[in-house]
Amino acid sequence: MSKQPGSSTAAEPDQPATEPTVGTPAGSPSDAPTAGGRLAHAPGALVLAVLSLAWLAAMLWSTRAAITSAAAGVTALSLSAYALPGVITAALVAGAAVALAATNRLDRVTLRFLVAVGAGLLVGLAAALAVNLTYADNATTNTIAGTTVAAAIIGGAAAGARNARVVGGVAAATLAAQVFVVLFSRARDPLSDLFGAGDTQQSVLDAAKWVSRTESLLAGLVAGLVAYLYLAWARRRAERRDAAVAALRWPAYLVAGAGAGLLLLLTEVIIRVGGRGLLDLAAALSEADEVAQTALGTSRVDNGIWVLFVGALTALVLFGRTLGPRAVEDEDESDS
Repeated sequence: MSKQPGSSTAAEPDQPATEPTVGTPAGSPSDAPTAGGRLAHAPGALVLAVLSLAWLAAMLWSTRAAITSAAAGVTALSLSAYALPGVITAALVAGAAVALAATNRLDRVTLRFLVAVGAGLLVGLAAALAVNLTYADNATTNTIAGTTVAAAIIGGAAAGARNARVVGGVAAATLAAQVFVVLFSRARDPLSDLFGAGDTQQSVLDAAKWVSRTESLLAGLVAGLVAYLYLAWARRRAERRDAAVAALRWPAYLVAGAGAGLLLLLTEVIIRVGGRGLLDLAAALSEADEVAQTALGTSRVDNGIWVLFVGALTALVLFGRTLGPRAVEDEDESDS
């Protein structure tokens, strides 16, 4: 049929025009993975691995310094139980980041997973060797070394996931949140006074609860922001280097933003399984230590949940602000 101007077939092309996906800016690749889409690599994986290893070394060193400075064995035991969560979280992040750097250029799923687990194992063994060489040789040392190895292996296995960009976002967000928590410790005493800590034990407990919630809220905001910034950076690099790479959709931002909280909750699981002996010894020192260990465990779980939800919400909100307007259907087509 001829397509003369003004005919009914003039506005009907041979191939239907592809409308932009809802929420996708015009001209950008679709967020949905395509059959020809290739695996995108995580940018800055080597830098992230170096920073994570440095943070793990710093946590191990600070834990050793705190334990060796204790005058009595019971104090050292309490400090070991108190410092164990930070070491385990650092080992999870280091195992994941090193495994990500080792598998960043591998496309085969099985090979990626095996190399990732092997990289996590190497990180764990190196950390355990450092603990055994520099810490006192006792049951506490063996517990710290063993749980560190387990955490690094689990982190490495998690990095064997196919979507390397999301793994990089989770590692970067968790590392940033942990650094923030250490820096925030300097503001705990002034905030306690601000929240009404007085001479009574109840006022001190109430103030400590509000300080903990403030810390969790801010750590979640930091985690969500860093996760979003990392994935946005990864998206821009992928678009510049290879347009065939599928862009990330909102679930990726949700997982990356919630990743720091998920790792904190995973840390608690590892501690309660692998470090149960150390926690029980610390709790058995006195009735006050038992109450303290129970309160610390509950506080860590609450902190992980807060960071999880706040981080996920922050990343999603930031991602949502980048979406274009919803595509509007042509009203003329509905009238015809």
